[in-house]
Amino acid sequence: MKKPYYLSVLSLIFLFLHSLCPGQQKPETRYSLFHPVPKDKMREMETDRPDVTESPYTVDAGHFQYETDLVNFVREQSETRDTRTVLINHANIKIGITGSTGVQIGFETYGIEKETDPASGSTMTSRGFGDVSLRIKQNLIGNDRGDFVMAVLPYIKFPTSAYEEESRLEGGLIVPMLYQLPGEWKLGFQVELDRLKDQDRPAMHTEFLQTLTVSHLLVKGVEGIAETYYTYDFKAHHFSNFLNAAIQMDVAKDFKVDAGLNYGLQHDAEKHYFIGASFRL
Repeated sequence: MKKPYYLSVLSLIFLFLHSLCPGQQKPETRYSLFHPVPKDKMREMETDRPDVTESPYTVDAGHFQYETDLVNFVREQSETRDTRTVLINHANIKIGITGSTGVQIGFETYGIEKETDPASGSTMTSRGFGDVSLRIKQNLIGNDRGDFVMAVLPYIKFPTSAYEEESRLEGGLIVPMLYQLPGEWKLGFQVELDRLKDQDRPAMHTEFLQTLTVSHLLVKGVEGIAETYYTYDFKAHHFSNFLNAAIQMDVAKDFKVDAGLNYGLQHDAEKHYFIGASFRL
């Protein structure tokens, strides 16, 4: 397969676009977790879902946002096993700490994993509470105004899963970016470096992820999202490519629902099908 180096050029494009943006003011600093932003001064609600590309915006200081996969079906295949997982309420609680900093706590309320050995046909099913993750989002530019937005998002995932016996301590660094285009088009881009567990053995590997996403209103209150991304496993020297599609609908001012899929093109790449929701207080 031809290596998708062309996506790396997008980082240079974003830097160029950023140089064209007008000067941006510093985000509001007098608001905090204990001195919330007034309702009439809050930004429009932005979510880290439903695409893989995270939003570079933080939650307004002193406010909370809840985002979840209500149901997420995952299929993952390899030479030694076929795994099917159903996640119920795979959630992320987001808390605005300052004008540009937020803390996020992620958890999987309930998971059911069925693992099948292709050679013998034997199956094993496990279920229970999933992993817990802690993330800190720091917006670097564009949180309050301007066309270019960028943030850094380090995270760590703790191996608390009851349904996944091989769960390991994982972590990484995410750098999401967004450019507001004319005509209400949005162009998102993300680079990410992760330390993850191997698929078939109790060992770890380093993985690089790069995304490109485009979104636009289909009709009033309904946004369409198209995305492509790839991952590269430095240990196995293996690329996985994905095509994603989703829609997100405004139910109320601070309540959205969504549905979509993340489809791995290679046989051993994960396939996700999900329905989700987001709201803020």
